[in-house]
Amino acid sequence: MKKILVINSGSSSVKFQLFNVNGDDYEVISKGIAERIGQQNSVIKIQYGNNPKQEHFIYMPTHSEALREVFKLLLNGALNSMDELSAVGHRIVQGGDIFKESALVNDKVIADIESLSDLAPLHNPAHVLGLRAVKEVLPNIPQVVVFDTSFHQTMKPEAYLYAIPEDQYKRNKIRRYGFHGTSHKFVSEECAKLIGKKGKIITCHLGNGASLAAIDNGVCVDTSMGFTPLAGTIMGTRCGDIDPYIPLYIMKKDGLSIDEVNDLMNKQSGMLALSGFSDNRDVENRMLEGDEKCTQATYCYVHSLLKIIGGYIAVLGGVDAIVFTAGVGENGWLLRKVLIERLAYLGIKLDEKNNRIRGETVMISTPDSKVKVYIIPTDEELMIAKDTVRLAGI
Repeated sequence: MKKILVINSGSSSVKFQLFNVNGDDYEVISKGIAERIGQQNSVIKIQYGNNPKQEHFIYMPTHSEALREVFKLLLNGALNSMDELSAVGHRIVQGGDIFKESALVNDKVIADIESLSDLAPLHNPAHVLGLRAVKEVLPNIPQVVVFDTSFHQTMKPEAYLYAIPEDQYKRNKIRRYGFHGTSHKFVSEECAKLIGKKGKIITCHLGNGASLAAIDNGVCVDTSMGFTPLAGTIMGTRCGDIDPYIPLYIMKKDGLSIDEVNDLMNKQSGMLALSGFSDNRDVENRMLEGDEKCTQATYCYVHSLLKIIGGYIAVLGGVDAIVFTAGVGENGWLLRKVLIERLAYLGIKLDEKNNRIRGETVMISTPDSKVKVYIIPTDEELMIAKDTVRLAGI
């Protein structure tokens, strides 16, 4: 029996899950988050098993200190000693074209992740802090990194190259990378089990950030996010695909800086701009009350999804199954209903009762539908834990 810790380091936070691993059985025995690292009101929220979540207000000036405090709390209710911990797995947002798959951590791996910080300035530096913090606190423990981008590294040049001067690709590494890869991989593998073959699957990871992927026989051939997570479908506060001249036009007309336009597109756009709400639960509730802006925003969102799904059906040469996952994908029953009704031409019929089910894997198309549609709750931490066990050789 092994214990594996999975860490997701943000700029001012560290999310964690502790797994008890017994063969193919992965049990979450503790999980939580250290928030507001470096601030006076920093806090660790932790849950042991199914017990109520606890809050511990502890000043944590650095990621190293945050991990030390997390380890103390794990020792209070989930570990007898740190020697029980077999390995640590980390989620890394950007692996560039360096990392085609997960990797066992060494100094070069850390340096390579740090070298990609320009491509993910809000994430990779924080991941490096987490890696170094674990190395400082537990110098002899194996660490494994799992990348959001690696699942999409199977895309061919026709899918990942942009039609800009080649020098920009070679020198500045500008290409389509894609994100949410761990989630797309997990739910596509679960879907393959349900349909009895790897097949042609379109996965829709719809949260505040959202991306879709076209997966052929277990291999990603296209994905909607691009050089950054800003591209693709409309999202909670992100604009998704727009005319690339628009940011330049805004800068010219309104005199905004690069940082101001970046903030506008990433934090002030999307469903927030269209409806006044970034949370899909608020949008759906208002839509049911007859709110015209929220209704129109939902139709805009559905339209952007339809274009991507339709394009992926063409790229794949057909589709066997469509999967919804993540916060909106798993819980947005009204969004799914509107979208699936627009996909009726594929021979899909919605199972209205199953479409209202939350928190579990369920088929929401009727048995006689030509294309199967599923809700499959994602579990990125489980995928990271499995890769950690495999690469750490434990």
